[in-house]
Amino acid sequence: MDPQIRYVTSADGTRIAMCELGSGQPLVIVSNFYSTIELLREIPQAVENLDRLASQRKVVLYDVRGAGYSSQVVRDFSLDANVSDLAAVVDSLGDADVDVLAAGPATQVGATYAVRHPDKMRKLILDSPTWLGSNYAASGSLEALLPLAASNWSLYLQCLALANFGWTETGRKVAERHITEAKRAVWRESTNETQRVDMTAVYPQITCPTFVLVPEGSSGWRALFGRLIPATNIMEVAAAIPGAQVAKTRPTHALMLSGSWDSYLATIVRFLDEGGEPPKSVEVPSGTAIIFFADIVDSTGLTERLGDAAFREKARDLDTALRKIIRDNGGTPIEGKLLGDGVLATFASASHAIGAALACGKAGEDGGLPLHLGLHAGDVIREDNNVFGGAVNVAARISGLSAAGEVLVSDTVRSLARTSAGVSFEDRGEQALKGVGEAVRVWAVVLREPQDGPEGG
Repeated sequence: MDPQIRYVTSADGTRIAMCELGSGQPLVIVSNFYSTIELLREIPQAVENLDRLASQRKVVLYDVRGAGYSSQVVRDFSLDANVSDLAAVVDSLGDADVDVLAAGPATQVGATYAVRHPDKMRKLILDSPTWLGSNYAASGSLEALLPLAASNWSLYLQCLALANFGWTETGRKVAERHITEAKRAVWRESTNETQRVDMTAVYPQITCPTFVLVPEGSSGWRALFGRLIPATNIMEVAAAIPGAQVAKTRPTHALMLSGSWDSYLATIVRFLDEGGEPPKSVEVPSGTAIIFFADIVDSTGLTERLGDAAFREKARDLDTALRKIIRDNGGTPIEGKLLGDGVLATFASASHAIGAALACGKAGEDGGLPLHLGLHAGDVIREDNNVFGGAVNVAARISGLSAAGEVLVSDTVRSLARTSAGVSFEDRGEQALKGVGEAVRVWAVVLREPQDGPEGG
């Protein structure tokens, strides 16, 4: 993630910093005080998630007025002013309809923009919307910290970073970034304005397809604002929006772009892709790629137990699901390979490939057709909408070594993804693969156990 910053001018003359990542259907992420463009570059998981989003669409970020790269000398922090900032960002993108994603207090801006500019909207996603801005007021441990914000702003920001990231290198970097970019006066004025807003009359006027996310557990916005919006409150808002869809999520981090892809952002991507044109066939270039191979465990035995017709129906359904998972994770399924013969796909990113493999394993388990899953990296040759080469054979052989639902990777893939995939690896040693001259060291992907941290972290 190396965004090129450019500026747009809001209705009152305020200069707003923005950047675009990727290409395609625009997804505009509504800014908030705590999450600037530069801050997101300090958080590895946020960088990973943004790169993943940008592999299939144009992701648009901007800095809220008074923070980050945007104008620092600002007097007006009202809802109207913030909606005007979002309008300036969207207008700079041209005539295309946009998708808008907003979480916490930023939902006030996203929803109000959708009502005022319905002609610009394609889809709207609201995470934790509530009727009254006062519901976002600090409570609990963060409320106790508010006097510190008045007396020692830098220490308050350090404590906030600790609540969100724990005693980590990322937490230290985030604290330093907040101290550099977050101004106490901006925080005070924008917080006061947020808490004065009443959205009761706005939500029923939304006309575009809307997706409302209801966080479960103690994550979500609690770490930033100290208060978890009750699910019943969010559901009431959803009921007031004509035709809104609702999904419960289990966010793993207070900053939405820093959370787990599978438990949060994947849900959003599925909504954005609903009703769209089917993904276009992508030309797979020759050259180095991450190769993913999946095959049904004991397909012969399953066919005998289920019957040929029933097995093929289940296999076709799973094949469709796996190809969607692969595309959602930035991969390219090879159309020449069908489940039963094995699903083959290529990826540009090892971490994306591992995420897809894990999701495919779960889909196979849920569908009653457990899978062998393997990954390797190497050169491929493309011919007639298929890929060939020794690296493809290695991926298939590694897949065949895996237990049902287990993801095995070569040492090459492990080296590429060791610090970015958010998983651990268990050494399975050197393995002799049929048709491969040299033994290959193989590793099993192991999901990391969630780390308990401070409240809301």
